[in-house]
Amino acid sequence: MNEIMKDMTGIAMAIVGVAILFTLVNPRNKTAQVIQASTGGFATMLGAAMGNQTNSYNGGGFFGG
Repeated sequence: MNEIMKDMTGIAMAIVGVAILFTLVNPRNKTAQVIQASTGGFATMLGAAMGNQTNSYNGGGFFGG
């Protein structure tokens, strides 16, 4: 019984692997554009986080008043 489960798991993993590979290389998919857009957005957020930070604390409350 253990060998059957091992074989079935191997077949299921192969099917998932082929599906992922097909999704990545399918010319109708926009995989490259999605990856480029997500990395571009991440780069923008990282640049904003790493940029100059100004803090004008005047001793006020939460809203600076």
